[in-house]
Amino acid sequence: QGHERPEGDFCPICTLPIPLPTSKHSDFWVCCMKRVCHGCILAAQNRGMFECPFCRTPTTQDNTSLLAMAQKRVDKKDPAAILFLGDQYCHGKLGLDRDVQRSIEIFTEAAELGSINAHFELGNKFDSGEGVIQDKAKAVQHWEMAAIQGDIESRNSLGVNEINNGNYERAVKHFLIAAKMGNEVALGNVNKMFANGLATREQYAEALKGFQDSVDEMHSQERDEGTTVCRDVQREEIAREIANRNRES
Repeated sequence: QGHERPEGDFCPICTLPIPLPTSKHSDFWVCCMKRVCHGCILAAQNRGMFECPFCRTPTTQDNTSLLAMAQKRVDKKDPAAILFLGDQYCHGKLGLDRDVQRSIEIFTEAAELGSINAHFELGNKFDSGEGVIQDKAKAVQHWEMAAIQGDIESRNSLGVNEINNGNYERAVKHFLIAAKMGNEVALGNVNKMFANGLATREQYAEALKGFQDSVDEMHSQERDEGTTVCRDVQREEIAREIANRNRES
């Protein structure tokens, strides 16, 4: 179980798995709670479509409107929307005051409704003790719930946990699974274990080949172009922000 990525990691338009980390290779659309890869976004814009490429809802940057969109889906018990709302409270986004304890309550509801990412977030909170009493066992339980459903970050966290407990054979197994699913961090962890004599040369070779196969599966020309365009836009936004700060100072 957990050797294939979950449905939410696939672009709903081209149906290819989104490269990792997904936040750098796709955009999340609050209107429909879908994550669309940059290649499909660019393809839509090249056709003159600048609204949501999936549901065609006009885009907005207004916090009130975005929260209203999310709340509409929260009221219908959409676990993705509930997870999104919890994330806003967790980081104090969209004009909401940061409230970690409230976010944990929301993450718990999302997890009960089947959100894989909510289990990952809860695992992180119980692991660090942020907003809750630290409980490593509960952290592992949540990561395991997410990992068996294909969550790669949870799988990697389980590997780190096993290393901390001195269970190196179990750790490398977790990292191998995550690396074969395209997680570069897990691949790096296998490399470090190999360098320290905790993993075999064969295991590292297996991780490397599996990682490359996964990357090849996620590749497309449209995505390469989309990533380049997004990077250019981000550079322009950073340059404008620096210029504005310099003017203010």
